[in-house]
Amino acid sequence: MNLYEGTFLRRYKRFFADIKLDNGDEIVAHVANTGSMKTCLGENFKAFVTHNDDPKRKLKYTLEYIKSPEGLIGVNTSKTNSIVKEALEKNLIPELTGYESIQSEKSILDSRFDFFLSEHKSGKECFLEVKNVTMAKNGMALFPDAVTSRGQKHLKELISLKNQGYRSVMLFIIQREGISSFQVADDIDPAYAELLNKAKLSGVEVLAYQTRFDLPLVSVHQKIPWTHH
Repeated sequence: MNLYEGTFLRRYKRFFADIKLDNGDEIVAHVANTGSMKTCLGENFKAFVTHNDDPKRKLKYTLEYIKSPEGLIGVNTSKTNSIVKEALEKNLIPELTGYESIQSEKSILDSRFDFFLSEHKSGKECFLEVKNVTMAKNGMALFPDAVTSRGQKHLKELISLKNQGYRSVMLFIIQREGISSFQVADDIDPAYAELLNKAKLSGVEVLAYQTRFDLPLVSVHQKIPWTHH
């Protein structure tokens, strides 16, 4: 994957960003992120984009990373699950090792979960939901950056699956450098914060892991403590 460096100028209509490449060209990049991207975007922050010449694509560039004063941020949420899948295959998440089968995009109840893990010596089958975290304040990663009704629904169904005897795990992937802890942004989505606490009390496991950037490679790196009320 070839990365092109430039300067972030502006984001608009949610999925568009103007970037001035280091060679002087000004391009429009696709933003594969439905969140508000609070604390990620600053005028003249360094930006990294990829290029794809697929004739079906209207926008040939995709915004991949932003470099804030605190460090790199992975803003392409479409890449998060592939990062997690590699981590599961390489046993980089100790709590989720020992599964012989890793299935992506498993539908059950009224949702589709990111991963279904099975064939474990314990016999326990596991539903795993993944969220990409990019917002931060004073060294603390925060999620969500906007009200997430879909995220609320996933938590309710993880609780339901836990009650049905499955192992249920909520995994937050923090794609941001300069982070020491993780917390739910209850000022942005108090209902999500309440549901996550309820999920934890119901036996849903809550994990937060930070990535390491060795651009263009990104991998799951270390566990981050969840500070919850």
